[in-house]
Amino acid sequence: MKLISPYANSLTEYSRWTTRVVQIGDVPLGGGNPIRVQSMTTTDTMDTAATVAQSIRMIEAGCEYVRITAPSLKEAENLKNIKDELRKAGYKTPLVADIHFTPNAAELAARIVEKVRVNPGNYADKKKFEHIDYTDASYQSELQRIRDRFIPLVRICKEYGTAMRIGTNHGSLSDRILSRYGDTPQGMVESAMEFLRICEEEGYKNIVLSMKASNPQVMVQAYRLLVQQMMAAGMNYPLHLGVTEAGDGEDGRIKSAAGIGTLLEDGLGDTVRVSLTEDPEFEIPVAKALVNRYNNRAGHDAIQPVHVVNSNYSLPYSPYEYERRHAQPVLNFGEKNVPRVIADFSKRDAITPASLFAVGYQYSVPTDKWNLTDQACDFLYTGDQILNFEIPGTLGIIVNSGEYGSVQNKDRYYPLFCGNEFFAASVTHPQLNFVAADIHTLTPEFVTKLKGQYNVVVVLDSMNVHAMPELRRAMMLLMEAGCATPVVLKRNFMIESAEEGVLFAATDFGALLLDGMGDGVWMKTSENIPQMSVNSCVFGVLQATRTRISKTEYISCPSCGRTLFDLQETTNKIRKRTEHLKGVKIGIMGCIVNGPGEMADADYGYVGTGVGKITLYKGKEVVERNIPESEAVEALVNLIRKHGDWVEARELAE
Repeated sequence: MKLISPYANSLTEYSRWTTRVVQIGDVPLGGGNPIRVQSMTTTDTMDTAATVAQSIRMIEAGCEYVRITAPSLKEAENLKNIKDELRKAGYKTPLVADIHFTPNAAELAARIVEKVRVNPGNYADKKKFEHIDYTDASYQSELQRIRDRFIPLVRICKEYGTAMRIGTNHGSLSDRILSRYGDTPQGMVESAMEFLRICEEEGYKNIVLSMKASNPQVMVQAYRLLVQQMMAAGMNYPLHLGVTEAGDGEDGRIKSAAGIGTLLEDGLGDTVRVSLTEDPEFEIPVAKALVNRYNNRAGHDAIQPVHVVNSNYSLPYSPYEYERRHAQPVLNFGEKNVPRVIADFSKRDAITPASLFAVGYQYSVPTDKWNLTDQACDFLYTGDQILNFEIPGTLGIIVNSGEYGSVQNKDRYYPLFCGNEFFAASVTHPQLNFVAADIHTLTPEFVTKLKGQYNVVVVLDSMNVHAMPELRRAMMLLMEAGCATPVVLKRNFMIESAEEGVLFAATDFGALLLDGMGDGVWMKTSENIPQMSVNSCVFGVLQATRTRISKTEYISCPSCGRTLFDLQETTNKIRKRTEHLKGVKIGIMGCIVNGPGEMADADYGYVGTGVGKITLYKGKEVVERNIPESEAVEALVNLIRKHGDWVEARELAE
């Protein structure tokens, strides 16, 4: 057991952490105010008409704060024209200036808009990927230099009543922070705290904080550490939640929900921005769907509380660092096996070979062979139905225990028992039995019996509205008892919207997987949601949490006025050429601000460095500069070939 300083009011009772109120125009943030949703324009800030028109589309979609990039003084000056035009049109939504390398632009913008965002990693600091050995004295000297550069902005914000977001990004930590703290969540937190301390010294507290990363695991750990440090220091600044460079489509939504949803589950977060490589008005419905889920979360069924010792949680895992729960091997579950995927076909009237196409198995009649995709499920739950055809060699079939007696001699058929039913059964499988349970089933007596079994996988479910924390608490009960039985996480989403299913699954499964819990995933939905969508969602969650890689990962920024090429079009071009490269991570960044640092752990980078010019990276190293945009995608493919990560798509199909 570990004593862990708290980062939330409770891990078992939904309770939103109460932060201080920050006034942003007429839309206050934090305290008892609703969780706000926001987005960022993608137009050229100097194009007043286009920026105003896009801002209006965002506002009418439900955007409560509109962020606009101001990379230089001229853009900062034009924020006044944009604001004036919006106000003339009757829109009073607060505007936020996004600042990176230009303190003078921030100081001007702070006199115009309701809020400015600064990134500590590049506002008054530098990043050349150099390791510097600082003495305490030299480090303090650097902090004094930053203080001198930052204080003028703080005083302007204080004078004008302008709010500020101190927005740390994982990929843009300065060389100074990296040299002392490494590329870690702790480094992200300290980067923000340095700026926050300066603000507090000046008596300025109209501040919002963020800890963004493209990797949801890093993002979640950084926010938790930030809150833990704030609680210890008696601070309670509001939190802006987001996963940066999430990408587009379903993958972008899943990655965003895994990070944002994990924190919302524990009552953290005062405003949300979903960063998709799509038009900003499409981000708003996603953010609203994530936030609205918590409107009626209070009053859920009680969950057994965790132990508290001297005001610290007594936990069998650390929420601040990843370590997968140890699970004993049971067939292909547990130990070092990747989490397994179970597809639920129990409501289908007749399952045929063609039915399996939706879950990654393609049957060829002429050759009488099965072809598998990288997202082929591992098990099929058929309820009481016995299949009348030969199944693929990598697939297992789960049937209800009552039907198992008739197929116990068939290869790769396994029974599903309900709780204690397994221990009284006369017929079980020698290698693998599934036992359905919930937190109420996991009595000390039941867990003791489990510990003596080496052919059991628990299917853990919850009907609690606050399901993820109940599943987490159930996992903790097993860990506290030293029970190493593998666990499949099961959720029933009786909803009508496939997109809600994606967001809710990414939250509930993702939160547990990010903390190292779970040896399998079983997602059940309404019958109107296609099985192919469910299967894609589950594999997407595993990909986003880096627990099972089945496809190429794209770390793509959401575009803004700094972007030097059409991000959506370019991302689609790159995807078409590279989407078969399983496990390869490609960063696609519209400008150098979101360049090598923001790509974090990408294997290859495609970055706009001038109008019509692209620079390619291998990791964080530049390998070719200023390639004409018309030649850049092919150059990226050649770079991947050169480093041995290229495979022809036709080779994979053979």
